[in-house]
Amino acid sequence: MRALPILFFFAALLPTAGWLSSALAQATRAAQGASRVQAERAAVDLKQGMSLEEVQQLLGKPWRTALASNGSPAAPWQGTLRWTYTWISNASASERSLNIEFTAKAAEQWAVSGWNWSTY
Repeated sequence: MRALPILFFFAALLPTAGWLSSALAQATRAAQGASRVQAERAAVDLKQGMSLEEVQQLLGKPWRTALASNGSPAAPWQGTLRWTYTWISNASASERSLNIEFTAKAAEQWAVSGWNWSTY
């Protein structure tokens, strides 16, 4: 019979366990925001000729991608790939974007050809 009040006590704590997991998820999202700040600093290490994998290892997955094809029938894989990374500064609420341009060396072999920053 003594176990019954203890069981009720733990049953009453179950809803707070859900709140705790929600708080932990929000803390994880905040940590992801911090990693974006670190990624912005890591962008200093960009180099011409880097592969897609090297850029993704340095900065993570891009926010947006775009592909422009200017290939010929003989080389349809040629074109330009653009990756866009976006960060929003809480202090000024301005958005900064890093656009990285890749050109194809061969089919499915992309290399960084240039990058630029834009502020909105």
